[in-house]
Parts: sequence; structure tokens; C-alpha cells
Amino acid sequence: MKLVVLLSCIGFALVAVNTQAASFNCARANTTTEHAICKHGRLNDADVKMATTYSIVKRLVPMGTRGLIQDEQFKWLALRDQCLDNVSCLTDVYKMRQQKLDLYLERVYKKGPF
Repeated sequence: MKLVVLLSCIGFALVAVNTQAASFNCARANTTTEHAICKHGRLNDADVKMATTYSIVKRLVPMGTRGLIQDEQFKWLALRDQCLDNVSCLTDVYKMRQQKLDLYLERVYKKGPF
């Protein structure tokens, strides 16, 4: 039951965020990577999902872990941007980051207090 409620919240958040393209304004995309994300639907969806999960996790973890997650996100963004417009590379780095964020989310779920 607890998992259903948590997944429902995430689903509603994804629907709300998915009304815009990517987690950033594609009209203001500056980098080659941002343009590639906006151009490819799967990358766009991966970006929205990752950004939503990141936002949720950041709010649910303790302060020390929050700083660690934010540091990891900055490093991940630098790694992502090295892919430029290589769709395969971008797909891989998004999968990697999503898996890491999902682990944080699972840890939060296991600890409760849901």
C-alpha cells in the first residue's frame, strides 16, 4: 500500500512536469547537449523523469545526504554534457543517473515513516 501511494505521487509529478519539453526551456537551449535532448523524444522523457526523481529525492533525504546528491548531480551534468549530441552516450548517462536516484528513493521508502 505504501509503495502504491509513493509511486502514485511520482506518477502525478511526472504528468505535471511532462507538460513541458525537457526539464528546462528548450527555447533557451544553449548547448549541443540541450539541443539533442530537446530534439529526441526518448532523451526528453529521460530528462523529465530524472529531473522529477531528483527533485523528489532531494526533498526526502536528510540534509547531509542532500548535499551529496546535489554534488553528484553537478558532476553528472558535466559528464552528460561531454556526450554532446551522441544519443547513445546520452541514453547511457541518463540510465546511470536514474538508477542512482532510484536507489536513493528506495532507501527513503525502506526507512519510512510512510
